[in-house]
Amino acid sequence: MSEECTHDCSNCSANCSSRNAAPQHEPPHAKSHIKKVIGVVSGKGGVGKSMTSAMLAVAMRRLGHSVGILDADITGPSIPKLFGVHGPATGTEDGIYPIQSRTGISIMSINLLLEDEQAPVVWRGPVIAGAVKQFWQEVIWEDVDFLFVDMPPGTGDVPLTVFQTLPVDGILIVSSPQELVGMIVGKAVQMAEMMKVPVLGIVENMSYVVCPDCGRKIQVFGDSHVEQTAERYHLPVLAKMPIDPELAKEADAGMIETYAGAYLDGAAQAVADLLKK
Repeated sequence: MSEECTHDCSNCSANCSSRNAAPQHEPPHAKSHIKKVIGVVSGKGGVGKSMTSAMLAVAMRRLGHSVGILDADITGPSIPKLFGVHGPATGTEDGIYPIQSRTGISIMSINLLLEDEQAPVVWRGPVIAGAVKQFWQEVIWEDVDFLFVDMPPGTGDVPLTVFQTLPVDGILIVSSPQELVGMIVGKAVQMAEMMKVPVLGIVENMSYVVCPDCGRKIQVFGDSHVEQTAERYHLPVLAKMPIDPELAKEADAGMIETYAGAYLDGAAQAVADLLKK
């Protein structure tokens, strides 16, 4: 019989049986009031996870909900750039207050705490995981209906810490059309099952581009495989996001809240339905 693991698996990358244990969630800041926590995940980088997190937050805000974004991608924080917000975040002896976007979305990211936003975060896994815990326990999330957690890609330390620390009510998996994504989605689904977190569905990003002359949808990456992948794991496809130059323009300008596209309405409805449970 193997020796029982006695260390804190949330702060390491060891492949031990304690990872399969039921998560022991930790309470948020005493002054926080959060109704639902939604993780936005992807099995690989570069599929538009942060953009999806931002657009979902905007969609929920437009529906009249109070919304927050916890940017858990510590080494690649892009949420502040998308919203055009800057630090430093302020705080008192009680805790840290998130920065508010133009439409009132609460945002906390490592970039809002750094003196130089361009400075790289060269930290090891346990330190990064600790920062995510601080964003949950030391930031005052006041009266938030939906807190979106923008996770780094993969199934490493930070996603594990989020699942073990935060009471995640559901996750959305962001994918792209390539066949490779079937394997990537599978990894995310299996991790969610291990951590006993429900998967709300799949959002396919970069699904197509619309020809500006004829309006035809062009599948830049070839035929999509998301439907087969979704069927394999019994998940709904909640949205198919196009490659839109206007979206890229608004994102680069930090004006994501002014983008008029409604491609994520299906995903937003799946998130809103959680309040009925």
